Amino acid sequence: MKVLVTGGAGFIGSHIVDRLLSDGHTVAVIDDLSSGSRENLPADVPLHVVDIVDTAAVADVIAREKPEAVCHQAAQMSVSRSVREPLFDAQVNCVGLINVLDAAVAHGCRRVVFASSGGVLYGEATSPAPETTAANPISPYGITKWVGERYLSFYAREHGLATVALRYSNVYGPRQNPHGEAGVVAIFSKRLLAGEPATINGDGRYVRDYVYGPDVAEANFAALTADLPQVQPGTLTSLNIGTGIGTDVNELEAEIRQQVSAQLASHGQAVSLPEPTHGPARAGDLRSNLVDASQAAEVLGWKPTKSLSQGIAETVRWFAQRALAG
Repeated sequence: MKVLVTGGAGFIGSHIVDRLLSDGHTVAVIDDLSSGSRENLPADVPLHVVDIVDTAAVADVIAREKPEAVCHQAAQMSVSRSVREPLFDAQVNCVGLINVLDAAVAHGCRRVVFASSGGVLYGEATSPAPETTAANPISPYGITKWVGERYLSFYAREHGLATVALRYSNVYGPRQNPHGEAGVVAIFSKRLLAGEPATINGDGRYVRDYVYGPDVAEANFAALTADLPQVQPGTLTSLNIGTGIGTDVNELEAEIRQQVSAQLASHGQAVSLPEPTHGPARAGDLRSNLVDASQAAEVLGWKPTKSLSQGIAETVRWFAQRALAG
């Protein structure tokens, strides 16, 4: 099968590309490289450096590639930026999605998998929220993800697409970009490896459900390729992708600190890491958000494979290999 992955040079997208290639599928990528990198992709994977907001450019790529399925990962993904720049957030997350869907329909694509977000759709959730939980997004980012699912449902009904929205919890792992505002694990890892303190927003008692990036890629792979009774033409299937286990930012920093210390020691560096500092709370941040992924187990046969400790160890090791090389 031929699959087009938007945002495929990015953190999650590139893991999806790897998983598809490992099973023998043909892959092409759209990415504007604003947060992704060509280095995340095998050299023989076609990369179209295109902004999904550019209607004509997206249509041209999809006309040339003619994918059988599209995996739409490209997005504006910062909650705080969406609060500051709601128009930009809507242009990327709504207009960009419509551009991809219009072109996909025009050129015979039959299945679309969409990166949604359980981490923002449900609002405050102190226990794992199932998909039946009413949507209650409080940030523009959450609003555009919810609107994106409504567009998927419309295109499924109107054009006979089989569509799947995967509602991610907080995704982390190797290749995550540490230079933006999203991706706390990457940001903390990078700072601590450099001997700099991690900055925790507010009191750090923000509870999140952290899920490992390659596990998320496996869920996308199943949603794209499996013969699923629930995923039929004309339908939208929305599924949570997470662990249901809550960790606050203070606990997360302590786990990353432990793994960074271990990595530094393995490189012969005895370093006393600085204590974290605390900055102001971020606008739009929820106090607690957890998702119940039992439906993903039933529909996709998917379950997370990495514990937080295992995933943090793998992530810190990946960053350390680059930070401490030579």
